[in-house]
Amino acid sequence: MNTLSGESLLQQLAWRYATKKFDPAKQVSAADWSVLEEALVLTASSYGLQPWKFIVVTDPALKAKLRPASWNQSQVEDCSHLVVFTAKQDITEADVDRFIARIAEVRGVSIESLAGYKGFMMGDLVKGPRHAIIHEWAARQTYIAMGNLLTSAAALGIDTCPFEGIEPAKYDEILGLKGTGYATVSACPVGYRAADDKYANAPKVRFEARDVIDHR
Repeated sequence: MNTLSGESLLQQLAWRYATKKFDPAKQVSAADWSVLEEALVLTASSYGLQPWKFIVVTDPALKAKLRPASWNQSQVEDCSHLVVFTAKQDITEADVDRFIARIAEVRGVSIESLAGYKGFMMGDLVKGPRHAIIHEWAARQTYIAMGNLLTSAAALGIDTCPFEGIEPAKYDEILGLKGTGYATVSACPVGYRAADDKYANAPKVRFEARDVIDHR
């Protein structure tokens, strides 16, 4: 298996920043975008349940509609691709059954052999106390996906800007999400930094490792 060197990984993570100004003339290639979409698909999630849908917006007219609902941030229009992270509003037995069927299909096992796993998920997510905050649980899962996108894009030399500065309800309305069972959580413009983005070369501000990592 080919791997990045530790030095290369840290170099790309240091290179990454929340891009404030994208170059609208530079688009992510179809090949690179395919890699990033597959990286999103491969994102880890609790139970492996994947309680999300990623909406990729490239239509200029649609991006223009979303800009006012994004605190008027220009990255929404100037980026190559805008990824909207949505989370399931509820988890039901049907959702668990769908996932169990997918496990059986991919791994070539019987659905009956997964009864214990189904029961465990049902007891936690559908019938347990967590169900009272199930959308919040699902929304937290989407942040794992966003982090994965940021790192994967950086490894490819592609810029990103994670967004919470949006109006989720307006996103839902513009994207036609009402009634789908999914709701907007956050967004992330993806593309290439503009040559005159003054933040590109600003020193990255982080606390020292000793301040945030505690060895026991």
